[in-house]
Amino acid sequence: MIRRMPWWLAGILMALLVLFTFSVFGANRPFGASTYVPYFAGILFDLSPEKYPYLKEVHFAGAWEGVMLLGALTGGFLTSVFITKSFRLSIMPTGWKKYKNTSVISRLVWSFVSGFFLIIGARLAGGCTSGHFLSGMAQTAISSMIFGGVVLLSLIITGKIFYKSEANDV
Repeated sequence: MIRRMPWWLAGILMALLVLFTFSVFGANRPFGASTYVPYFAGILFDLSPEKYPYLKEVHFAGAWEGVMLLGALTGGFLTSVFITKSFRLSIMPTGWKKYKNTSVISRLVWSFVSGFFLIIGARLAGGCTSGHFLSGMAQTAISSMIFGGVVLLSLIITGKIFYKSEANDV
């Protein structure tokens, strides 16, 4: 049973996915995910595109990204259940238990704080995390390279802080 995909195969498949989304046969647009939020917020709260002009701008992109994210969620679920047989629901990853603590509240608070900083940084750079890493890097966009460099530096710093503590025997 295959539990993990080789990194080189994952890289090739991801490159093919990015090429497909850029092509006229695919979405004919850059790969991204965050535009679905304003699109679905407009639908959920019955917001008028006349009053909120940004909704006109994200109409096509938001709908496409919503379908793409639903497909990714479904594909991930089906793969983990039927192919790798590794599906499990977990709020507390084993690494968090081993290196930090067993508090669910602590885990949720730190996940929210770190996710908040990540998305604020991505939006300040003019995109979302998947848009910068997949589409932006493929297009050699300066903002995406700066974003990627800051994320990598932050990963090293927070990793040093996170893993400096002694492992808890859990």
